[in-house]
Amino acid sequence: MMTKYDFDNLSDRRIDNARKWDYSIVKSKFPNVREDFIPLWIADMDFKAAPEIREALIEMSGNGAYGYTYPTEKWYQSVINWYRKRHNVELGKDWITLGYGTVPNMHVLVQRFLGEDDSIIMNTPIYGPFAYAAEHNDRKVITVPLLKHGTRYDLDLDKLEDKMAKYHPKAIFFCSPHNPSGRIWSKEEIEKVADLCLKYNVLFVSDEVHSEHIMRGTFTSALELDDKYLDNLIMFTSPNKAFNLGGLKLSYSVIPNEELRTKFREQYQRNSVTSPNVPGQIAMTTAYEKCNEWLDQCASYINENLEITKKYIDKYFDGWELMDMDSSYLPWVDVSKSKYSMHEIAEMMANEAGVVVGIGDDYVADADDFLRLNLGTSHQVIEEAMSRMAKVWQENN
Repeated sequence: MMTKYDFDNLSDRRIDNARKWDYSIVKSKFPNVREDFIPLWIADMDFKAAPEIREALIEMSGNGAYGYTYPTEKWYQSVINWYRKRHNVELGKDWITLGYGTVPNMHVLVQRFLGEDDSIIMNTPIYGPFAYAAEHNDRKVITVPLLKHGTRYDLDLDKLEDKMAKYHPKAIFFCSPHNPSGRIWSKEEIEKVADLCLKYNVLFVSDEVHSEHIMRGTFTSALELDDKYLDNLIMFTSPNKAFNLGGLKLSYSVIPNEELRTKFREQYQRNSVTSPNVPGQIAMTTAYEKCNEWLDQCASYINENLEITKKYIDKYFDGWELMDMDSSYLPWVDVSKSKYSMHEIAEMMANEAGVVVGIGDDYVADADDFLRLNLGTSHQVIEEAMSRMAKVWQENN
């Protein structure tokens, strides 16, 4: 693939007040962190947004008006076209509801579809805010551990069914592809979960935010399932991970069933969520209309970072095991075979190597021996980070 875009020349993350690069924030987690730290935590990328997006935002900014707006026809059509060309899925315009982030959407859903004594079921480990959405609204969380077979997770469908039958959850938060491991679920696996949801009257909520950076394999959206499953489906996604637009606070849901869609939108009205973010809508529309090639090249660049990371782990990090990553830019590393806990390793890397990594505490359950890295940065930064960590690991083992 001919490289058209420059992923080596990174943004200055001080200008956008990036949390991941803020020394005081990092120091609050690791008091003895080196000042010259490299942040491989928090799931945002250091690449400059696609030039087409930057140009659109410059034009909007220079215009000088930032008032109330609305979801435009152009925005709806960009979503429809994106799913048609990228995922071979035909969406109805009325299925789409603009939102303000996938996590806020989770809260809205919990508030509307779960009563005070109701519960959400989810496979763990899983993205922490899924559980927070339930717990912060005083709802219960039921966890079903994924089955770890070597460097790959599988669904425990028997245990999932057992817990659905016993606890009668109102909904499942299903992460597809899986966050944190990047595992892509097959169509057959997704259908089996959807079948259980129909059998036990559980709302199937599919988070597909990490579906655009594909390292290997083929992603299947829950929207590709048969119509009988679509009537029980709520899908959440956004361009935020794909195009690094998280700070613009824009997302959307796709809900084919009119009754479910109406209930969901009613809760938005109760929460007084009105007009969309002006730059967010423009950035998202531009991303979907003009930045397909940028996304493919970005995924290719991240895959090269993954190869760099694999080589270092295989050569220098005894006791570390990189989980198979089909998608995303966030490797999930099993350190259970090392002589240190994940907390000790994170402290060691922050303090001695000056590399800040994520830890399993942030993934609800069944993640006590895991670290998470972030490859959304330049080859040079990944080389420097892995080199520093390798040196420290060798010195301590």
